[in-house]
Amino acid sequence: MKYYSTNKKVEPVSLQVAVVDGLAGDRGLFMPERINVLPASFFDEIQDLSFQEMSYRVADAFFGEDIEAETLKKIVYDTLSFDTPLVHVKDNIYSLELFHGPTSAFKDVGGRFMARMLAYFIQKQGQSQVNVLVATSGDTGSAVANGFLGVEGIHVYVLYPKGLVSEIQEKQFTTLGQNITAIEVDGTFDDCQALVKASFMDADLKAHMNLTSANSINVARFLPQAFYYFNAYAQLKRLGKADNMVVCVPSGNFGNITAGLFGKKMGLPVKHFIASNNNNDIFFEYLKTGEYKPRPSVSTIANAMDVGDPSNFARVLDLYGHSHADISADISGARYDDTQIAETVKNVYDETGYLLDPHGACGFRALEEQLQPGQVGVFLETAHPAKFKETVEAIIGAPVEIPEHLQAFMKGEKLSIPMSKDFEDFKAFLLKR
Repeated sequence: MKYYSTNKKVEPVSLQVAVVDGLAGDRGLFMPERINVLPASFFDEIQDLSFQEMSYRVADAFFGEDIEAETLKKIVYDTLSFDTPLVHVKDNIYSLELFHGPTSAFKDVGGRFMARMLAYFIQKQGQSQVNVLVATSGDTGSAVANGFLGVEGIHVYVLYPKGLVSEIQEKQFTTLGQNITAIEVDGTFDDCQALVKASFMDADLKAHMNLTSANSINVARFLPQAFYYFNAYAQLKRLGKADNMVVCVPSGNFGNITAGLFGKKMGLPVKHFIASNNNNDIFFEYLKTGEYKPRPSVSTIANAMDVGDPSNFARVLDLYGHSHADISADISGARYDDTQIAETVKNVYDETGYLLDPHGACGFRALEEQLQPGQVGVFLETAHPAKFKETVEAIIGAPVEIPEHLQAFMKGEKLSIPMSKDFEDFKAFLLKR
């Protein structure tokens, strides 16, 4: 299958080129030339399939033309060594817990899948060294760094905003060493993302080193996130509640909800999506006005959603032919400030005993406010609450237990390189590598 650029100014490329290059030559994001619809028989039996089995079927529809069946199956099965369970919270609202992977965040799925696919293509091309650039507002850095840790022929540079990620998140990618380099940028996530994009477009850097991205701008990062939407549907079907599924996605860079929209285009019976924002409400405003007006991000307690110019919005526009009416028909929005997010964490914990992280709180609250009679709501609980320990403890007035695998990260020594947000400084650093 060929992959075209959302800017449509360059020729379509193979999956291999799309994954290895990350970004198209015209600065657009790669999109598959078609979306294969899964047969009705797949959805008839989905409740009887394991998470790995159903995900392989989904992956085959995306990538089966370009990767041998056994290789693709191994990539999927190795990626999904953990489950994404559906947990009842209140009334007709369920939490899809995406924090049971190695770094306790939803990005473990995309990070692990991409690491394996990129390694496969690098070996196939006979390349000796590929350099992965990734900007993070928190969880992407840890998921990608741990997914690529020790992978031969790949060096990862994680760019993160100084002082704007939690201590646990920071420790998960700054303590690893080996083939992982952490870059502490004196700026916001948007500044980090701008450095990554500018690097791909710089002729000197392209001549000096092989560069690719592991942000959700890379098709191998965001497409596999469709897997757990299918798993949510299968689990609801086992409960006899799958007929009117509404999914709410805490949204930052929009890779996650874009993957869900791809699932819907493949035939997944999702009635409606809700994109829940924090104070970085660019998409919420777009839904109201039809105008997309990016702006500098602001810091919130739901820091992984602190994105002022979400890259994957270009994919949403392309998927819907730039039709505001069609996008609004499938997706509604919500916006919550820090006070409302904290209030939701506290109230749900007191009423049900279920502990939300700040991002999941945005998802739960939107469902509670927008869910219609007869509908069943699923929100994505994107990270373990312990990754925001100080924030969550201050809200609920009780200690938050840190899982053992997260405690191990806290014992490591922080290794990071300070960097300004000026591209010339970052370019000079890379040219010396």
